[in-house]
Amino acid sequence: MAEKLKVELVTPYKKVLTEEVDEITATGALGEFGVLPGHAPFLTSLKIGELSYKKDGVISHLALNWGYFEVENDKVTVLVETAEKADEIDLERAKLALGRAEEALKKLNPEDKSFRVYEAALERA
Repeated sequence: MAEKLKVELVTPYKKVLTEEVDEITATGALGEFGVLPGHAPFLTSLKIGELSYKKDGVISHLALNWGYFEVENDKVTVLVETAEKADEIDLERAKLALGRAEEALKKLNPEDKSFRVYEAALERA
């Protein structure tokens, strides 16, 4: 059994992360899951949420926006629309986006075509 997982996290714009880590936790479409070295191969979709990984006892966090997560032979490939490291998130921008989405949702009903768009924006914020 390998002692580390090699993880590569990629968006359409750039490679965000290439690391050898001890463990990974992510938010899948069906809930949160964790991966350790020696994990069985699998593929799942990710929803808006967090991915965290532990390397040498230090836990790092990233905010993800929809994608896919694959494990095979102690290699983890994560393909997502967007990814931001926790220390790079602009909190003011996120708070403004949250406020805009909340205001828009107050004015819409669930049957409106824009409702789902603002619901997703709220989730991302």
